[in-house]
Order: sequence, then C-alpha cells, then structure tokens
Amino acid sequence: MNVIFTKFKEVLFSVLPIFILVLLLHFTTISTLDTKLLIKFVIGTVLILIGLTVFLIGVDIGIAPLGNLTGKSLVKSNKLWLAIGAALLLGFLVSIAEPGLIVFSNQVGLVTSGKIPGILVLVVVSIGFALLMSVGFVRVFYNIPLYVLFLIVYGIIFVFALFTSPEFLAIAFDASGSTTGVLAVPFVLALSVGISSLKKDSKASENDSFGLVATAGTGAILAIMVLNIFYRNTHFTGSLDLDGPGSGSIIKAFTDILLTYFNQSMLAILPLTIILIILQIVVFKLSRKQFRRMLTGFIFAFLGLFIFLVGVNGGFMEVGASIGNTLALKENKAFIIIIGLFLGVVTILAEPAVHILTHQIEDVTSGYVSRKAVLIALSIGVGLAVMLSVIRVLVPQIQLWHYLLPGYIICLILMFFVPKLFIGMAFDAGVVATGPMTATFSLAFIQGAANAFAEANILTEGFGMIAMVALFPILTLEILGLMFKIKSKAKGVQKTDE
Repeated sequence: MNVIFTKFKEVLFSVLPIFILVLLLHFTTISTLDTKLLIKFVIGTVLILIGLTVFLIGVDIGIAPLGNLTGKSLVKSNKLWLAIGAALLLGFLVSIAEPGLIVFSNQVGLVTSGKIPGILVLVVVSIGFALLMSVGFVRVFYNIPLYVLFLIVYGIIFVFALFTSPEFLAIAFDASGSTTGVLAVPFVLALSVGISSLKKDSKASENDSFGLVATAGTGAILAIMVLNIFYRNTHFTGSLDLDGPGSGSIIKAFTDILLTYFNQSMLAILPLTIILIILQIVVFKLSRKQFRRMLTGFIFAFLGLFIFLVGVNGGFMEVGASIGNTLALKENKAFIIIIGLFLGVVTILAEPAVHILTHQIEDVTSGYVSRKAVLIALSIGVGLAVMLSVIRVLVPQIQLWHYLLPGYIICLILMFFVPKLFIGMAFDAGVVATGPMTATFSLAFIQGAANAFAEANILTEGFGMIAMVALFPILTLEILGLMFKIKSKAKGVQKTDE
C-alpha cells in the first residue's frame, strides 16, 4: 500500500497544478470552458491519475528491473556485440512503448490529417532511438569522451537541418523529447549505470552514468530528418479539431477510443513482455516468485498505459488546445505569455522522470550536486522555454531555428568549460524534462494558440515547443555546472574532473 500511495502522490503533484490552473482560468472567466468539455477534462484527469499511478508501479516492479538485470548480464558477458544487440532491441521496444511518444505521434497524425501516419512516426523514431542508444554503448566501451560524441552527432544534425523542411524540423526536435519519458528514462538509466560499471575507474564510471538518454534522444531527431527525404514533394496543411472525439456526448468521447488505445497499449507492452520471458529462460533464471512479480509489473504497465491514453485523448488534451486557442485570441497577449511561463515551471517540477534523474544525480555525486539546485535550474529553463514558444506563435516571423541554432551552439561551446560530469547530466536533463504532462497538455496548449491565427502554420508553430523544453534545461544545467566549477576552485576543491 505504501508503494501505491507514494506513486499516487507523485502523479497527483504532477497533474494537480494543471488541473488547478484550468479551473482558475475557467471560473475567473479568463478562459471559460463549455460544460461538457469541463466534465470531460475532469474525467480525463481522474483517468490520468489512475493510469499513470498504475503504469509507474508497473515500471518499478517489472520494466526497470528488466533494465537492471539486462545491464548486469551485459557487464558479466563483457561482449560489445551483445551490448549493441541488446541496445538495438531493447531501445526500440522501450521507445515504442513510451507514453509521451505515443501521444506525440498520434498528434502528428491528427494535425497532418493522416498524411504523416502516427504509427510511422512511432516506428521511425524508435528505430533512431535504438540506433543511437547502441552508439552510446560503443562510446562507453571504447572510452570516447561524451563531448566528442555530442560534437559529432549535433554536427550531423545541423547539416541535416539545412535540408529539412520547417515542418519536419519542428517535429524532429519534438520527437526527441517525447521519446524520453516515464518508461524510457528509468529503463535507460538502469542500463546506463550497468554499462558504465564496466569501467574500473570510479570517476570514469560516474561520468558515464549520464549521457545515454540524451545520446539515444538524438537518434529520434535524425530519424525524422531522414523521414523528411521521403516527403520532400508533399505539401502539408495542418489543422486542429477543437471539438475532440465524441464531442456530441461525454460518454462517447471515451468509449469511442477504448478499442484503439487498448490495441495500442497491447502492441507497446507485449514485445517487452516476450523479451522478459525469453531472457528469463536463457539468462536470468529468476525464482518463480521474482519472475511472477516482474510479470505482474508488465500487466500493471499495460493497464496503466491504456487508462492513461484514454484519459489524455478523451478530454485532457482537448482542454489544453481550447485554452491556448481562447487566450491567443484575446487582445491582451500578456495573459497567454504569463500562463505559458507558469505552465513550464509547474510541469517540470511535477514530471516523474525529472525526479528519477535528480535522485540519480544526487546519488551518483554523493550529494555534491543537490536535487534542489538541479530542480531550480530546470524550472527556470523550462518556464522560459514555454514562454518563448508562446511568443513564437504570437510572432510568426520568429522561426524555431532562431532559438535552436544559437542555443545548441552555446551548449556545445559550454561543454569545453563545464565539469565533464555536468555534460551528461545537462543533456540527459534536456530530454527528461519533456515528460507526459509536457507531451500532452503543454503541447496541446501551444497548438491551440497556433490554431487561433490564420497567418500561423500549426505544423511549424504548433510543434517545436517540446524542442524548446529540451534545449533550455541543457543551458541552465551547464551554467549551474560552471557555477559549481567556479565555486569549487574558489574553495580550493578539485572535484571538477577537468
């Protein structure tokens, strides 16, 4: 019961700020909602609370232990080819089951009226995630510095970006953030710690405990950019249906989508379950009790994912889009800018995956880097990111690359000046910051705002917010690392692993 209560409280604090914000906007008449839509939002919120709680319990007792056991088995084997094979297979399966990516890929399909199918985005992104995750394993195995890998990968991304259409550029960077959420983060971090323990040097092992999540996330960017090649001559006109599913009936809004998301949840979790069974027979040899507990975790993960997706698509995201649309149409644009800033701050402080990462940062650094300092840096960064995304919608002349290009150049330059440990931390924090709340409500909020303007293209202005949320935590944490370095040197402490 303690585990259930702990997870429920974790999810409650994740969803509650958005729930309160919506009610405040509604009852203060800043953004009044239709009664049916408000009821659907309340039902959707309850389903999200239940679904995410059950899902996270499943991750804790089933999926994360699979990552731990796999990491330990790979360390024992000490075989690179086996590590690469495991990264390719497990990276693909974990990514394709990530709730945030499922929601995001469905939204791409919806906004493009099926011209870019959601399932295609899901599969392509998962392939890219898996490929770069295997590259991350090779980096650790051959002692390649993380900053060298990032310079190469982001150099390739910048070259590809020159030939990528604005629509696909926004989707590519958003996909990277969407794929690293409540499922991928604990699983990949568990694998990362196991792989990094191959190092005899404790300092090298500490440094390599971070960076794998961010490395895998870059694969999503490259995968969508490659997909753009096949859509080179396709013209896209994005649209957003603000009426939502089953708009004529509250009950139909949820019942009409049950079968769709049941099948989607089954397809997401079943392959991982099969992998668990195979590894149990061949490698793990767990006791019957341990194995049964892990299988129970997978069942919980399936049920939780199903309930979560129904809640998100039954009414939760629709309200985000409706509020964004209403506020964007008001004469006083300050409302939507301030709410964007507030939305960024509260969602990052509440994201479950962020707390997983900050705990690991504090544990790995033996308290040298406190959770509180990291959370403050992240909240400032993400608040600014969402606010600037709102401004980009209000001023269509501002393009996404105006933010991303200088932002990532600064991030790459800072790598040469911050402690090496902070490089992996910062880039991991960037992709981890974009969890289920960002990929659902915040994304819908920005798309609703973009939908309000005839001159705004929902495919270019409506996407890109997740990319911004992924960028700013990197900047703020690298600046935090620089401050730690200066502070340590001032005290004569050489903890900065130059």
